[in-house]
Amino acid sequence: MSTISLSERGRAFAASPGLVLKLVVLAIIGVLIAGPLLKILAETLRPETMQAWSDVLVGRLSRNLFWLPLTNTLALGFGVATGCVLIGGFLAWLVVMTDIPFRRTIGVMATLPFMIPSFATALAWGSLFRNSRVGGQVGFVEGLGFAVPDWLAWGMVPTLIVLIAHYYSLAFTVIAAALATVNSDLVEAAQLAGARRRRILSGIVLPVALPAIVAGASLTFAGAVSNFAAPALLGLPVRMQTLATRLFGMIEIGQTARGYVIAILLILVSAFFLWLGNRVISGRRSYATVTGKGGRSKRFALGPARLPLFSAALLICVLTTIVPVAILVASSLAPSSSALLSNWTLHYWTGLSSASVAQGQPGIWHNPAILTATGITVGLGASVALTGTMIGLLVAFALARYRGGFLSGLINQISFLPLLVPGIAFGAAYIALFGAPIGPFPALYGSFALLVLAATAYLVPFSAQTGRAVIQQVSGDLDESARLTGAGFLRRLGAITVPLAIRGLSAGALIIFVKIVRDLSLVVLLFTPTMPLLSVLAYRYASEGFTQFANAITVVVLVISIGATLLANRLQAKTQPWLKD
Repeated sequence: MSTISLSERGRAFAASPGLVLKLVVLAIIGVLIAGPLLKILAETLRPETMQAWSDVLVGRLSRNLFWLPLTNTLALGFGVATGCVLIGGFLAWLVVMTDIPFRRTIGVMATLPFMIPSFATALAWGSLFRNSRVGGQVGFVEGLGFAVPDWLAWGMVPTLIVLIAHYYSLAFTVIAAALATVNSDLVEAAQLAGARRRRILSGIVLPVALPAIVAGASLTFAGAVSNFAAPALLGLPVRMQTLATRLFGMIEIGQTARGYVIAILLILVSAFFLWLGNRVISGRRSYATVTGKGGRSKRFALGPARLPLFSAALLICVLTTIVPVAILVASSLAPSSSALLSNWTLHYWTGLSSASVAQGQPGIWHNPAILTATGITVGLGASVALTGTMIGLLVAFALARYRGGFLSGLINQISFLPLLVPGIAFGAAYIALFGAPIGPFPALYGSFALLVLAATAYLVPFSAQTGRAVIQQVSGDLDESARLTGAGFLRRLGAITVPLAIRGLSAGALIIFVKIVRDLSLVVLLFTPTMPLLSVLAYRYASEGFTQFANAITVVVLVISIGATLLANRLQAKTQPWLKD
C-alpha cells in the first residue's frame, strides 16, 4: 500500500504543472547561488585547511584576525542602525505627518543619498578632513590652517558618519511607507479626547511604525557590517579593521583559507541580525492600519517650530546629497584637496601626460586604463542587466504562475539567499568555486564572464522581485489561453509577457545596471589589471594618493548611476504615497 502511495505521489509530482520550468530554474540558481556558497564552506573543511578555523577563532592571531574586526564591525552596525533610524525616522515623520513646507522636495532629497556610492561619500569626507597623519595630501580644512584631530579624519567616527549618510535613505523609505498607513481618524480621535502630541506619537504612531523601524534598523545594520568601501578608505590607513576589510586583506595576501573562514563568519553575523529583525517584525503584525473606510490626510501643525524643523531637515538632505557631489567635482578640478576652491584645472579630466603633475598620469579622457575600465564597467552593467532580467523573469514566472509545492519553496529560498550574504563574501565564494578549473572548464578568475556570473547571481533577489512585479501585471488568463492553443513556454514569454511588461522590465534592468556600476564590495576581490572596473580604480587611486583622479572617476560613476536611475524612475512612474496630499 505504501509502495502504491509512493508511486502515485511520484506520478503526481511528475505531472505537476511547470515541473520542467521549476527544475531548470532550480538548476540555474543552484549553480549561481548555492554552488559558490557551498564551495566556500567545503574549502574550509578540507584536512589541510581545517586549521584555518582555529587560527581565526582561538589561535594566537585570532584577536587581530577576528575578534577586533568583529568588535569594530558590530560597533559600526549598531551605530549606523541607530543613526539611520533616528535620522530617517525624523525625516519620515516630518514628510508624512506634519505640515512642514516643501514636503515633496524633502521627501525626494531624502531618497537620494543611497544613489551615491558609499566610497563617493568617503572620498568627499577625505577631501575635506584628511590630515597629515598618514602622509600625502591634506584636506581642505587643514589646508585652511585648522588642525584636524585624528578621530575626525580617520577611524570609527568618520566611517560611522559616512555610512549613516549613505544608508539613512533605506530607513526613511521603509518608515515613511509605514507612517503613510496611519489612519488619520485615530489621530483626530486622540486629539479630540485631549491627548497631547507626545502621547499620540508614543501611543499610536510608534506602535504602528515599530515593525518598519525594526526593518529599517536591520537593513541598515546588515548594510553597514558588509560595507567595504568606507572602512577601507577611512579605517585601513590607521589600521582599523572590520570583517570586510580583514577578509579582503586575507585574500589579497594569499591566505585564502583564513579569508574564507572570515567570509563565512561575516555571512553568519549579517544573516543572524537580519533574521532577528524579521523575528521581531513577525511578532508585531497585529496592528491593522488599513480599513475599508476612506482615510483623510491630517497632519500635525508644527507652529513656531515649522521653519526651524524645515531648516534642520533641509540641512541634513543638502549635507548628504549636494555637498558630497560638489566636493568631488571641485576636488577633481583643484590642484590639491587643500585648495578646493582655487586654481582649478582640467588636467585630471583632459590633460596629457606631464612629469610635473600626478607622476605623469594623463587625465581620465587620455588614460587608457580608465577608458578601458569605463567600457568594461558599462558593458558589465548592460550584460548583468540583460542576464539578471532574464533569470529574474524565469524565477518570477515559475513562482507566480505555478505556485505551491516543495520546489517553489526551495526556489524562493535560494533566490533570496544573496540578501543575507555581504558582497565581499559573495565575491570570495565565486573565487573559491571558479578560481580553479572545473573538469573541462577553465578557471574564470580574471575574466569578464566571472564578473557577469557573480553580479548576476548577487542581484537575483532584485531581478526576481522586479520580475514578480511585472508578471503580476499580466493576466494569467492570457498565458493560459496561449498555452491551450499549443504555444510553448518561450513563445508565450516572448510574445505575451515581455511585450506587455516591457516598461517595467526596462526599469528593473536599469536599476540592476545602476547597482553593479556603483558596486565596490562585490567586485573588489574579482578585480584584475586585465579586467578593471571604475569603482575599483577609484578605490585604488585613492589608496595610492591620487585623490583627484579617484574623485574624477567617482564623478563619472555618479553621472552614469544618476542618469540611469532617473530614467528608471521615469519608466516606472511610481508614486510615493507619503508625498501625496
